[in-house]
Amino acid sequence: MKILEKAAPAAALVSALFAWAAPAQAQTLNMAKALDSPHYDSQRTTWSPTSDVTHMIQDTLVALDWDGKTAIPLLAKSWTMSPDGKLYTFKLRDDVQFCSGKKFTAADVLYSFNRQRDPATRAPYAWRAGKIKELRAPDPYTVEYELTEPYSDLLVQLTMFNNSIHNKDSVEALGKDYGVKGIDGTGPWCWVSWQPRTELLLRRHDAYRWGPAMYKNPGPVKFERLSIKIVPEDSSRLAAMMSGRFDVTNHFPTQFIDQAKKSPMLNVEEAKPNFQLMYFGFKTTRPLVSDKRVREAMNIAINRAELVKSVMLGQAEPAYTYIDPNALDFAPSTKGIIKEDVARANRLLDEAGWTQRGPDGIRMKNGERLAPVVFIPQVTYFPRMTEAIQGYMRKVGIDWKITALESSIMPGRLTGQDFDLWTVTVPYLSAGELMNFYFDSAQIPVPNRMNWKDAATDAAIQKGRVALTTADRSAGNQLAQEIVMKEHLWIPVMNVRMYQTTTKKIRNARTHMLFQYTFYKGLDHSL
Repeated sequence: MKILEKAAPAAALVSALFAWAAPAQAQTLNMAKALDSPHYDSQRTTWSPTSDVTHMIQDTLVALDWDGKTAIPLLAKSWTMSPDGKLYTFKLRDDVQFCSGKKFTAADVLYSFNRQRDPATRAPYAWRAGKIKELRAPDPYTVEYELTEPYSDLLVQLTMFNNSIHNKDSVEALGKDYGVKGIDGTGPWCWVSWQPRTELLLRRHDAYRWGPAMYKNPGPVKFERLSIKIVPEDSSRLAAMMSGRFDVTNHFPTQFIDQAKKSPMLNVEEAKPNFQLMYFGFKTTRPLVSDKRVREAMNIAINRAELVKSVMLGQAEPAYTYIDPNALDFAPSTKGIIKEDVARANRLLDEAGWTQRGPDGIRMKNGERLAPVVFIPQVTYFPRMTEAIQGYMRKVGIDWKITALESSIMPGRLTGQDFDLWTVTVPYLSAGELMNFYFDSAQIPVPNRMNWKDAATDAAIQKGRVALTTADRSAGNQLAQEIVMKEHLWIPVMNVRMYQTTTKKIRNARTHMLFQYTFYKGLDHSL
């Protein structure tokens, strides 16, 4: 199935881009992104196009240091944990204000976390805040954060965008338009305007002086404005960056990164560490993919090394496990579960009863074709990679029916049940995070879109989550990996590299790794 039209020549595309883009303003930092978001309310989404922007506008209690694993002070200047791991006491800064001018206090922290755990908010990432028993504010700059059970990943998870601090006045004033017509935050950038799928405009938060110590500049930022243009086409972003029309992007076409590194006009920095898995997930309650043998057949029918070489031009690593071998709590026992074996794939499909063949070679059973529906984002490498995998599937008699969706529409479509597989690239910090994120039955229907409900999986995840020792945490998370991989709930394809590309005029643009951000706060970016 053809997903994208043939790209126009780069010269023509950059000319077109110049036609629709407004002239650059003095002291405006111009950013190009491939994806937009349905909204910018960080508590109501898992979508990374929301997360990177909200981290610019809003702050969290703690920030993630460059090493990708250490929580450091941000809105909270210090904290302590009780011996049983259930009570955290955060001491807050007393010199912080929102973009609106409202002073930040403990009441804003309580409001934000209580809003997130309110079922009415339908917050898919609420689990990242742990199982909260009670939140208390003994004084305006102290928060007592009490859990019903220990959470071994809490501090790192509090750096995530969904745990940003919101201004109650802004949420209530905007109502259903919160995150659409505006958001208020204590971050280094403030909301100005948003034209969906076109441009998001931010301005400098002049009062900002409380940036995390990982930055040399605590604030304010060095630019008056930040213009974020949405440019879905790879060739358009390529041409615009090479011409100097944009200053920065983390969506430079990966297949052209080597050329960018050689360009006298561009700087390219890879984010390290960086764990990002592109995978296809199975909705196991759908008849076509409910049989583990069918799922395994698809998993072992593809040549990942060939895919990475041909589609990504080597700018990724083939993935044979769900967790990167370098990530915290990786299970070595999962190596070897997935390996290319086309002969075995065909045997498994025969055993599952898909023995008949139609005139086009596609397998059939009881008159039904083995033609699962696959949802994909219509951006970057997803169409090319999916079409390449579609070719492998046809060789074993499976006809993937690809539905390419615009990025702002796809999150809504994924909440339904009318598809068999889907693909995204998921960033993560540890095995425990990914197991909690996708495989706990409490996460059904989102983000556990597999509808996977298994007591043994839940018990292993729980063991890792509440562990007070490194050994117990690792044991639980490794067991969970073994269970879900043997069930072939996903097709891991590749571990994607992440880069930030800037023009030579931009200085001090160190690349961050948190949830596909790269830019994070942007406090040190300068001319």
